[in-house]
Amino acid sequence: MNKAPWAVRSAFIANGLGVGAIYARIPDIKALHNLSNAQVGTVLLSASVGVLVAITFIGKLCAKQGSKPVVIVSSYIGAFTLFPVALAPNFASICVAFVVWGSVLATQDIAMNTHASTVEHQTGKRYMSGFHAVFSLGALLGGFLGGIASQFEVSLLSQSIAISILYVLLATAVINWWLPATADIHEFKKDEKTKKPSIFIFIGLLGLASTINEGAAGDWGGILARDTFNAAPFLATLPYIFFNTAMVIGRFSGDYLATKFGALRILFTAGLMSGIGLAIGLAIGNIYGQIFGWFAIGAGMSVVIPMVFSLAAEIARDRGTLAPSQAVAIASGISYFGFMAGPPTMGYISTVISLRWAMLIPAVLAILLAIGSRFIKHA
Repeated sequence: MNKAPWAVRSAFIANGLGVGAIYARIPDIKALHNLSNAQVGTVLLSASVGVLVAITFIGKLCAKQGSKPVVIVSSYIGAFTLFPVALAPNFASICVAFVVWGSVLATQDIAMNTHASTVEHQTGKRYMSGFHAVFSLGALLGGFLGGIASQFEVSLLSQSIAISILYVLLATAVINWWLPATADIHEFKKDEKTKKPSIFIFIGLLGLASTINEGAAGDWGGILARDTFNAAPFLATLPYIFFNTAMVIGRFSGDYLATKFGALRILFTAGLMSGIGLAIGLAIGNIYGQIFGWFAIGAGMSVVIPMVFSLAAEIARDRGTLAPSQAVAIASGISYFGFMAGPPTMGYISTVISLRWAMLIPAVLAILLAIGSRFIKHA
């Protein structure tokens, strides 16, 4: 039992590693294939399409087969989904490659979060926030490795080989550490219809508010710093650095805080912290105010997605209306839509009211997240 959390951590760090490594090379993919900004947007949207495809059936697959075999198989397959991205010869094939990559990534994501919730349930301890902290570290490591590879003009194929080796080594090292598949199999009765209570949709909407905040901070922070606040190149990177630092700190402390104060109180506090902090930072109106605001987003939003997934699984078990894996799939599907739709929507709005004041929308959503958490009835 005590090795299962380490197996889950290995999947989270591998998942983050792949994400960071790919996104660090997006500028190289754009240059290599002479893509326009609109085409790059379509490529990134293709990954989101893959995610949406996966969440339609992976939750039920995990419920029927158990999350263990799904996360193991998707981990090995994930090691090789980077190759189509590296070898794609044109724009259309890149889009297809990103659909495949996104679907496998989402499959691993749902399965590992389901297994994580099962580990929490069987041990009686909170791990979810710490697991997501490991994902953040994996993404930072992947981004660092991808950046180094780009700097020294290492080919995408060579990078993919290196990352795939790390994937396989991680998956193989912990293959016997997972909980048995029977630990979270949901026995469906004959002619049983899957129920999707509105509570899981509502929980997903809380996650959506969080991912819109995260996406806005990550995608628009540097542009706001340079174009609106006239920050020098290095200073313009500080909001994002402070945001990510706060994310990691918050996620490593989230399990302790949730155990001490309860997940719903943490969600309420997180929403207020992010919303009010971001609004204050924007009102200050300079790069230092932005750094403050971005740190507030990171500190507050760091715990939301882990708490959302954990809550969805807990409520599913308590009510018995849905398999925990299906509840996680619903919550994650709605939540992750914010990463897909949030950043471009902010771009469109910024053409009307300026980027600085468009960023008040994530602040309002964070406040609504806090208010919404008060309507969830759960121990």
